[in-house]
Amino acid sequence: MQENDLEIPAPDEGQGNTLLVILISMSAALGGFLFGFDSGVINGTVDALQEAFNSDAVGTGFNVASMLLGSAVGAFFAGTVADKFGRRLVMIATACLFIFSAWGSGVAWGSTSFVFFRIVGGVAVGAASVLAPAYISEISPAHIRGRMATLQQLMIVVGLFIAFLSNYLIAGAAGSASDLFWFDFPAWRWMYWVEIIPGSIFLISLLFIPESPRYLVAAGREGEAQDVLQRLLNAKETARQTVADIKETVVGSRKPRLSDIVSEHTGRVHPIVWVGLGLAALQQFTGINVIFYYGATLWQAAGFDESSALMQNVISGSVNVGFTFIAIALIDKVGRRPLLLIGALGQAAALGVMAFVFSTGGLGPDGGLQLSDDAGLVALLAANAYIAFFAFSWGPIMWVMLGEMFPNRFRGAALAMAGLVQWLSNFTITMTFPVLLASVGLGVSYGIYAAFGVIAFVFVQQYIEETMGKTLEQMSQEHEAADIAAGQRS
Repeated sequence: MQENDLEIPAPDEGQGNTLLVILISMSAALGGFLFGFDSGVINGTVDALQEAFNSDAVGTGFNVASMLLGSAVGAFFAGTVADKFGRRLVMIATACLFIFSAWGSGVAWGSTSFVFFRIVGGVAVGAASVLAPAYISEISPAHIRGRMATLQQLMIVVGLFIAFLSNYLIAGAAGSASDLFWFDFPAWRWMYWVEIIPGSIFLISLLFIPESPRYLVAAGREGEAQDVLQRLLNAKETARQTVADIKETVVGSRKPRLSDIVSEHTGRVHPIVWVGLGLAALQQFTGINVIFYYGATLWQAAGFDESSALMQNVISGSVNVGFTFIAIALIDKVGRRPLLLIGALGQAAALGVMAFVFSTGGLGPDGGLQLSDDAGLVALLAANAYIAFFAFSWGPIMWVMLGEMFPNRFRGAALAMAGLVQWLSNFTITMTFPVLLASVGLGVSYGIYAAFGVIAFVFVQQYIEETMGKTLEQMSQEHEAADIAAGQRS
């Protein structure tokens, strides 16, 4: 998506329509809610799907991970499509895909049909991960843009929590995820159908929000852009001047290309791009989505029954939401880099404790892992400590860093690549966990994720520079100077 370095100005004293901006931003952020819900709903249905479709470990992994392939595609292409057809129209299409996927995942008659509908949902998730924050950025005045940008991450974790809570309540009412529920359909189908409700709310709300003024200017619809800005700013002259500024930027700038990530001075991919790709991959390689996607399976493997395992998911979702608020409070005070360092070490330590507990557990009557009450409590506390460290560090800050660290002239291309790597890394971890669980067990699996936590700490120490307090232009100039110097040396 084309990068807009202009900021919609803050309204004059006593002017502006902040409430309207908030309402519009919340409507767009519902895409983040569905992102979170769609990612978390699979958690409580893994065993039921395995039973319903008679899947082996590899098949189960693909049932869960298939959504992520669609997410990679959606994230990579959403910006380009939105530049052509508009942010609002593509978000409406995304809402329709969410609804279609929720319905289809619930009616799936086998692994093949289930995977198809989950991939469709994944395209929607990937598109929402790019479009919602971009749209919010383009309609928000500068004086509240930072707070509005946090809505996306907050809504993602709220969506995860609601999915966990919904799964717990439905399974509890039915008896288990595999038991029959309303109208004699298995409970796991209703867990997916619930998403039709927020998906429909998202779709209806999008019908009442305006198109991004920057897209309207780029499309030659300047009168419409001025009308939108006037509603947002309550200042006609300011709206007219903002349209003129945006027009000058759009007309005077070349459209971004993926090849921009290659330096014209050195002929190689910019080093900062590799740093961003590493940051995106390491967020996933510490195993966060193993807990979010396989939480119920994890806790049942550790000796909890299904109801207790689903309740652990609700607790984990609550921790995730609460500590995301802490990230919002600290990110502009403590800085990005310190929080990433603390988070990496904290995640590694918590995962190490989980690995130790799982590796020392005994075998139950069915041959599966069985923990004592004390060991189970330690594992539960360690898992939630891990989620807490992730929620106030690598969860939200990775995306903030990716939005800040790339120079203006190739930020869009670099973000497309980083988004692709992030979702593919997510797919890799999600796909391999059932295989690791079946082959080497929980102890070794979590030992591997703990090792990546240590690698993440070293990576941040070596390659990540603090971005707090710097303007995008300052960082662009620094990278441009470094790039020219590297070209001269080579």
